[in-house]
Amino acid sequence: MAVPAEAIAQEQAAENVQTDLLDKLEAFFPGRFVRKDLTQKIKEGANVPTYVLEFLLGQYANSSDPVIIERGVENVKKTLANNYVRPDEAEKVKSRIREEGAYTVIDKITVTLNSDKDRYEAAFGNLGITGVPVDERYVQDYERLLVGGIWSIVRVRYDHTSDDHFLIDQLTPVQVPSVNMQEVYDAREKFTTDEWIDLLLRTIGMEPTQFDDRVKWLMVSRLIPFVENNYNFVELGPRGTGKSHVYKELSPNSILVSGGQTTVANLFFNMARHEVGLVGMWDVVAFDEVAGIKFKDNDGVQIMKDYMASGSF
Repeated sequence: MAVPAEAIAQEQAAENVQTDLLDKLEAFFPGRFVRKDLTQKIKEGANVPTYVLEFLLGQYANSSDPVIIERGVENVKKTLANNYVRPDEAEKVKSRIREEGAYTVIDKITVTLNSDKDRYEAAFGNLGITGVPVDERYVQDYERLLVGGIWSIVRVRYDHTSDDHFLIDQLTPVQVPSVNMQEVYDAREKFTTDEWIDLLLRTIGMEPTQFDDRVKWLMVSRLIPFVENNYNFVELGPRGTGKSHVYKELSPNSILVSGGQTTVANLFFNMARHEVGLVGMWDVVAFDEVAGIKFKDNDGVQIMKDYMASGSF
C-alpha cells in the first residue's frame, strides 16, 4: 500500500525537529540529558522514583552514542542489582554489613538533628535503621537531607565496639541535590518557545511529535503547580493518561496521596506530636482518585477549602 506523500513529509519534518533538538541539548546541556525510554528497561522491580533512575543514567549513559548508552544501561542495572535495598531483604543486607564489616547500599536517607547528643542522625528508608551518626559536612553540602531526604549511595560500616554499630563512611546523592538555575536560564535563550515546550514534554515522558499544540499545552499545564504558589489544579480523564505519573515520579518535591482515608493531622498539623503534615513539608501535594478520599475529621474539608483559598492554615 502506498504511503501518502503528505504523511512522509510530516514524518520527515518530525525527525528533523528531533535531530535539531538533540543537537541543541548536546551543545547547551552536555551531560544533563538522558533517553527517557531507558528507564523502563532498568526499573525491573526496583521501587525507586524515575528521577533517581534518570540521575543514574545521567552518570553512565549521558550520550547519543548507542554503544556508550548500552554500556551505561548495563552499569545502572548492575548498580541497582548489587546495591539497591529491597524492604523485604533489609535484614539480609544488615547481616551482610555486619559480616563483611562494610557494604554499599542505595536507599533514601533522611537526617534529623539529635539535640540531646548534639549530632546529626540518619534514618534509612528501606533498610529500616535509624539513629546512624552523620558527619555534619554532608548536611552542609546537601541540605535536602533535612527536608524530605535524598536517595543516596551510602557506604555503611559496622563497628562491633561502638554503641551505634552502624556508621556512615561515605554518602553520595543519586538525585540532583540542587539545581543551578542560572545555567538553565542561559541555555533557555538558545531554544525557541516551541522547542522548549517539546523539551518539557520529553522531560515528563511524552513524545511531542504525536500531539497538536492544544494537547501540548494541556500536558504542560500539569507542571504549573510546581512553579506557581497556591495553584489548585483538577484534572479529569481516563486511566493510563499520565495524570498521577507526573506528581509521583518526576520530582522529589511532590507527593502523591492515593485514595482512602486521610486526616487533618496527616495533611496539616499533628497536635499530639507537634509535627507539620504533608502540606507543610512538600511543594506539591496531589490526590489520586480524589473522589475516593474521605476525611476522618468532619472539619477536614473546610480546612482544605480555607487553605486552597488563602494558602495558609
